[in-house]
Amino acid sequence: MLVRRSGNTPRREGVVLHWDPRHRACIPALTIDGEPELTKVSGVRALRDADRIAAIYGGTPGETAALLEWLLGMLYAAEHYPETPGEWLTWVEKREPLAPAADWLADHDGTWDLFDAERPLGQNAALLRHLNTFGVGPAQLVIEHAGDYNQHFDHRHLHHVEPLPADAAWRAMLTQHTFGQGRRARIPAKEMGFPAPFTNLSTCRLGSRVRVFALGPTLGDTLRLNLSPWDDEPGTLNLTWGDRPRRPFTHTGASETRPLDGPADLHTVLGRSIALRPVEMPDGEPGVDRVLVGPGETLTDLQAPYRQDEVMVMRNRKPVTLKPQASRELWCESHALYAAVAERVKGSDLYGRLAMLRSRRPELWAVGLLADKGNPIAWVDDRFPFVPGREAGLRHASEQGSEVAEYAATALQCAAAAARDHAYPNPKPTDKPGQLARFNGEPEMWAGTGVEFHAMLDAVADGHPVAAVISRFGSTVRAIATDALRARLESLPPTGRGLQARARAEQRLKEELDSPKAPDPLKETTP
Repeated sequence: MLVRRSGNTPRREGVVLHWDPRHRACIPALTIDGEPELTKVSGVRALRDADRIAAIYGGTPGETAALLEWLLGMLYAAEHYPETPGEWLTWVEKREPLAPAADWLADHDGTWDLFDAERPLGQNAALLRHLNTFGVGPAQLVIEHAGDYNQHFDHRHLHHVEPLPADAAWRAMLTQHTFGQGRRARIPAKEMGFPAPFTNLSTCRLGSRVRVFALGPTLGDTLRLNLSPWDDEPGTLNLTWGDRPRRPFTHTGASETRPLDGPADLHTVLGRSIALRPVEMPDGEPGVDRVLVGPGETLTDLQAPYRQDEVMVMRNRKPVTLKPQASRELWCESHALYAAVAERVKGSDLYGRLAMLRSRRPELWAVGLLADKGNPIAWVDDRFPFVPGREAGLRHASEQGSEVAEYAATALQCAAAAARDHAYPNPKPTDKPGQLARFNGEPEMWAGTGVEFHAMLDAVADGHPVAAVISRFGSTVRAIATDALRARLESLPPTGRGLQARARAEQRLKEELDSPKAPDPLKETTP
């Protein structure tokens, strides 16, 4: 995990598991890429020095999110959190020190050993006895490698024997608990003495929706921004499967669910039942060479206090939770984030509190796992500026910008169809989709428009007039769409039919962009 240190001399840092040979304990830690050699800093120091660390970055966006969730869970478990929205505002504005949580972590006697025989960190000890017989390669633990938990989409074999360093295994385990997808695990449940449902994996808490964090200039700011006020007991810190009554896997039938008992429970839910087998790496450091990944805790429907960052969007005239989509970039839904701040219909949630800020200018970071029927495809994430008092302008710009981009994409489809119909007057039905794709400049348009969209939001956040910014954005998108179509048409031969197809496609695009139904920013403003 890479961390950017604030100040004039940025340094690279990484979150790892620090192996202490004196008591064989795996504890969360930070590795600093110092000069001239690599040094290690414990998780206690990470919390104590959170305001001197700019941000944390994992190997993937999902890993970063999972580690932020873990740190938030530690703060709640330490009972170091604001109890009211007013107290939260004071914490954020005056930068409440996180040292008390660091002290708690230093004194806490919980099990931090990733390979403890009875209480392995983040795991189910009941599976340990099955590791030698039924365990598979450590790639099964890594979402990006495990694929559908049966056949890895990067073609790694389940029994690939290359061990995984312990720190990487810990991060992968946290990511599984947070984002794991619902599939069938490759576990012979009956032979292991478990009922058949033990093979059925449920989608983890954030596995099917977009998670939004408010990011500050330091790690400490980020943690305080995302500490939702809580005026009750924080609930259970989930360190290992045996620390509390959990889903017992004792009978078949309907899924066994449980309610949350507080925010510490929320941020450390064990969404998978996991076991890891230790091995010594070639460099003498600890590693993992075999794993078992089965179903974990299944939660009841979460109440509003546990959905502080949830973003709602309209689908078929109904509000639904924002989920990653292959057909839409996250920036196309950014207006929903700003709407959540501007409308504040949920009362005291993340967005309602952000609107209270006076001297902070956070970013909104949205992250999710794009999957198809439980098969992970890619991590999607994006960042959006936020300035208290300008949420209405940001919302308007993002709504208009998304509308402009969507319309331009449709116009390019129409132009591509015109080029295809002239270039291929008698096509076979099976050839038509490929012929349309040949002339469709949508991919290039979306790529270029995404960059310009973020530039538009930055300009609004900086105080530029919203109408003028949107107008410039529309003109830029028009130029991008025109260039994208022309680039696609260059493959046409310079003959009569090719020239006719080119001219008709360009004319069709212009007609669509100047149509009365087109968004005003897209229309030609000069005679």
